[in-house]
Amino acid sequence: MAPQHGPGRAGPSRPEQEVSAWRPRIPGVVEVFHAHFTEYAYPMHVHDAWTLLIVDDGAVRYDLDRHEHGTPHDTVSLLPPHVPHNGSPATPHGFRKRVLYLDGTHLPDDLIGSAVDSPDLRDPELRLRVGQLHTALDHPGDELEAESRLSLIAERLHAHLRPSTAPSPIAPTPFAPTLARDLRELLDERVTEGIALDEAARLVHAHPAHLVRAFSGAYGIAPHQYLMSRRVDHARRLLLDGRPPGEVATVTGFYDQSHLTRHFRKLVGVTPGRYSRDRGRRGH
Repeated sequence: MAPQHGPGRAGPSRPEQEVSAWRPRIPGVVEVFHAHFTEYAYPMHVHDAWTLLIVDDGAVRYDLDRHEHGTPHDTVSLLPPHVPHNGSPATPHGFRKRVLYLDGTHLPDDLIGSAVDSPDLRDPELRLRVGQLHTALDHPGDELEAESRLSLIAERLHAHLRPSTAPSPIAPTPFAPTLARDLRELLDERVTEGIALDEAARLVHAHPAHLVRAFSGAYGIAPHQYLMSRRVDHARRLLLDGRPPGEVATVTGFYDQSHLTRHFRKLVGVTPGRYSRDRGRRGH
């Protein structure tokens, strides 16, 4: 689902508010919520989902389980379900935040106690990955990338909340090359229609995060990057045949023409339309 924006305007009696919320087609993600508040303060409340929060500007102070916490810029905050918390600006100009609400698919209830004890995680790599996930979620058609990033984020959160039992994220296994090859074959078979990460993991009998790491380690490219490369290559051939970009986007598996354009320009350096015009000038 595309983001639904609800900007507010600041005035003498109305603080500035900008809100965008949507439900993506990603298993485990209940809601994506982006907001900019200058003065608004949340009262004590609870959620039935995990709250994964990053602050891009300003800072938030909040109480969780009768303890005060804060969110400096480099922090990832994970607030557990069913535990009351509030929130208010910690800087004069308010805060700008991005939030994911996650069900128990990736984070089971037995991690709630650890999250209450340590909700604010100072982990620059995790912070970067959460930001990248938000970018993927903001673009319909990039579901495989979002699923892959979420699986690795969940694994890293497990390592923070249950460090004594979390597996090493880089531990090699003798089955990694086989898993990578099996996933590549699945992607090759489904270049146009694509495949969900959970389905691929079930078919090759692997954990989703391990499957992503195995593929990236074997081929030096993430599964979603491999799939988009295959689609762009197919699109190039069709554009050289003289087919219009809008039609090419549909038949090569892209969400729409703008989705094709974004990935095409990233990999080829020009837009599909420019690529087609250059073909025409050379007499093809």
